[in-house]
Amino acid sequence: MKLSTKGEYASRAMLELSSHYPHRFLHIREISQAQDIPPRFLEQILLLLKRTGYLRSKKGPKGGYYLAKPPSEITVAEIIRVMDGPLAPIDCVSVTAHEPCPREDRCGLKLLWKEVRDAVASILEKTTFEDLVKASRQKEKKEVRDDEKTSV
Repeated sequence: MKLSTKGEYASRAMLELSSHYPHRFLHIREISQAQDIPPRFLEQILLLLKRTGYLRSKKGPKGGYYLAKPPSEITVAEIIRVMDGPLAPIDCVSVTAHEPCPREDRCGLKLLWKEVRDAVASILEKTTFEDLVKASRQKEKKEVRDDEKTSV
């Protein structure tokens, strides 16, 4: 699996939206600034996430984008698949986009690539955006405590 810029930006946008769930809508400008994502590229990403059912939007000054369901119900794997396709490093071991290979029955690498796919998929499928928000908040609290210790 190679994470594209599109996949990375989509993950960062979903993390930003998750950190504000369910309290407020976010405009593209806010997400763009908070996550350092070019606004025009972000707009395309958010539209795709909306079309695939992960986001909703509301027009107007108090509008913006918001998650269509709680961050606890959205895994990182889902978003990566929407943006970048299968998680497998090569097509012959992909679950969702398997492509037969003439060497499949005698390939010495297939088991390795399957193991890599399974390990990556396992981590990304069990990690929700709620998990990431919690981890980010814990890290921020720790950094504040560490800063307070060093300033004393």
